[in-house]
This record gives sequence, C-alpha cells and structure tokens, in this order.
Amino acid sequence: MIVAAALLLIAFAILGAPLFAVIAAGAMFSFYRADVDLSVMAIEIYRLAEMPVLVAIPLFTFAGYLLGESQAPRRLVRLTNALIGWMPGSLAVVALATCAMFTAFTGASGVTIIAMGALLYPALAQAGYRENFNLGLITTSGSLGLLFAPSLPLILYGVIAQQLEVGRGVGIDELFLAGLLPGILMLALLGGYSLWTNRAIHQPIQDFSWREAGAAVRQAIWELPLPVIVLGGIYGGYLAVSEAAAITAIYVLVVETLVYREVGFRRLLHVMHESMVLVGGILIIVGVSLASTNALIDAQIPMRLFELMQERVSDPLTFLILLNLFLLGLGMMLDIFSALVIMVPLILPIAVGFGVDPVHLGIIFLANMQVGYFTPPVGMNLFIASYRFKKPVAQVFRATLPFFFILLAAVLIITYWPWLSLGLLGR
Repeated sequence: MIVAAALLLIAFAILGAPLFAVIAAGAMFSFYRADVDLSVMAIEIYRLAEMPVLVAIPLFTFAGYLLGESQAPRRLVRLTNALIGWMPGSLAVVALATCAMFTAFTGASGVTIIAMGALLYPALAQAGYRENFNLGLITTSGSLGLLFAPSLPLILYGVIAQQLEVGRGVGIDELFLAGLLPGILMLALLGGYSLWTNRAIHQPIQDFSWREAGAAVRQAIWELPLPVIVLGGIYGGYLAVSEAAAITAIYVLVVETLVYREVGFRRLLHVMHESMVLVGGILIIVGVSLASTNALIDAQIPMRLFELMQERVSDPLTFLILLNLFLLGLGMMLDIFSALVIMVPLILPIAVGFGVDPVHLGIIFLANMQVGYFTPPVGMNLFIASYRFKKPVAQVFRATLPFFFILLAAVLIITYWPWLSLGLLGR
C-alpha cells in the first residue's frame, strides 16, 4: 500500500500536479497511517506563520522585484564601470559583480539573466569579447548572488533549519555572514579567469575620470546605502533580520517611486502582484513541508537513512563527496526553493550525524545548487539563456563548461575548508 501510494504521488508530480499538493498528500497519508489527527497540518502551517523572521521573505522579495523594475541595474552598471572600467578587460568583472548583486536582492538567477543580459551581453560583444565567453559569463553569473545577503534562499534555508532544531542553532544573520567569503571566492575565481582569458583585450572600457565617477555616484546615491542598511544594521546589532527587511522595503519603495519616479502606480501594483505570487507559492510549500517533515521524523526516516549511510560510508569526507554529487544532480532538476523544502529536512539530520555544522551545510547546499542551475544537460539556466539570447542550447552548454569547472573547484574548496564559511562566525 505504501509503495502504491508513493508511485501514485510520483505519477501526479510527473503529470504536473502542484508541488505543495503532492507534499501535502504524502504528509496526510503518513499521518493517516499513524492514526494522527489531520488537524496537525493546520497546526504546522500556523506554527510557520508565528515565526518573526518569516516577515523578511515577502519584504526582501518585494524590494528585489521593485529594484528590477526600476533603472537600478543601469545605474549599478554605470557605477561599476566608472570605478573599475579603467582596468584592461574589466567589463567582464563588472558583469560578474553587477549580476551577483542583482541576484542577491531578487533571489532568482533566471530574472538576472533576462534583465541584466539585455544590458551586458551587447556591451561585452561591442568591447570585443568572444561570443561563447559572453554566453558563458552571463549564464553562470546569474546565480552567483545566492550566497550574498539578503538572498531569499539563504533566508529560506534558515527558516527550515530552525524548525528542525537539529544540532547547533542556525540564525539568518549567521547565514548572511557565512556566505560572504564563499561568495567572494567564487567571484574572485571567475574574475581571475575572465581577466586571464581575455588578456588580449587591453583596451579599458573607459579611462578613469573623477567627474564620471562622481556623476555615477550621484546618480546612484539613493541606492548605495542599501547594503549598509541590511548588513550594517544586522551586524551592528541595531536591527533584527525582519526589521532590516521592513526598512529595506520601505526605503526602496520611497526611492524608486517618489525620488527617481521610475515605477508608476500601475507598475507598482504589478510588482506587488508578481512578488507576492512567488512568496505565496514558497510559503505554502514550506508550510506543508514542515508537516511532511514531522511525518518523516515520526516514521524515523532520517534516522534510518543515517543508519543506512553509516553502513556504507565510514567518514565525513566520503559523505561530503556523495553529498556534492547528489546536490549537483538535484540542482539540475529542481528549482532551488523546491529543493530546499524537500531535501533539507532529510539531509540536515544526516549531515549533523557526520559532524557537519548546519550553517556550513547551508552554504554547501546553496553553492552546489547555484552550479547545478547550469550543469548540463538539463540545468535550468541553460534553457533560459538559450531563449533569452536566441542561441542553441548546445552552444550555451559548451560556453558554460570553463565556468562550470572553475565553480566546481570553488564548491570543493567551500565543502572541504569549513573555515571559509564558519571563520567569520568564530567557529
């Protein structure tokens, strides 16, 4: 009966049933078999709604979408050009930095490829960069910001980990700090490769000009305080994560609608609708997933998986190798939000059993997922870039290979050098 029910749910998922419905049905079936009142589903969803940090998800998402609808990406590109455009081959570094910052606020790599690609892809071609390099750079840099605050996947991992209460506690502020050095490592490796492979392009984008730098700073003066508000407020002890999210949302709303006046009332309503549709989808999946997690724990599934792993895996090093392979495959087939809510409840207890810090696991998880986004043959970003730039998927796939291997090396460093994630936390 259990096997038949599992096969039926898998069939429904393949046929396109909503993910939350499949997860909820599985949880309800498990509770029914265990003779547990099904009202526990509503209790779990209510427990999620009580979490103060949960407010940060819709507020940061709204702020990110609003920035994407404004001319903020153009101001960001101009500012980075003005500051580092004098370096030979610097446009590639500008593209990496701006895409990472944009993804950090929107939390969606596909949005970055579509929005920033329109600005950066023609600029790279005009500057003399090879077509395949341009394709690979934009496709891969679209996911780089997932490790930087206030990335939505970082917050979501923290929410799920807090509910599990496995091992050491996981704070959202800790995850923001833990992702900083691994994210910089990925940017540095790709930046170094981009400068080296395009070393023949000696012509800078533009000569450094104090006048242009001042003009770019003045143009973006209202948006420059955002990182200070988020990071300075949280780590200075002045703001909780939810408070920083509220201030960020209000600040972005005032700046983009009243100061720059780039988002009108009609467009603002559209931004609210689009951002909250995403948030609603995430929250309903998280709510039913928490109930599903309890069903798994009641059935001792994580413990059984850990015991099974212990029979075949004798040390944490081997476990981490297998984990990386699994997460790369997962990143190819699932979007990051679905992967988080489905797999973290299963993986976290096993990883803690092998001595992996929960915060370190979160960074490993997201680092693998962002590489999985463009891992051939079915990485999601490959198809988004193919559609956006009207290029064959096979060409995009070949273009991303050098970037894939570089970021794979970065993932291995992040995985096997825990200090990179935990050093700023003093662990």
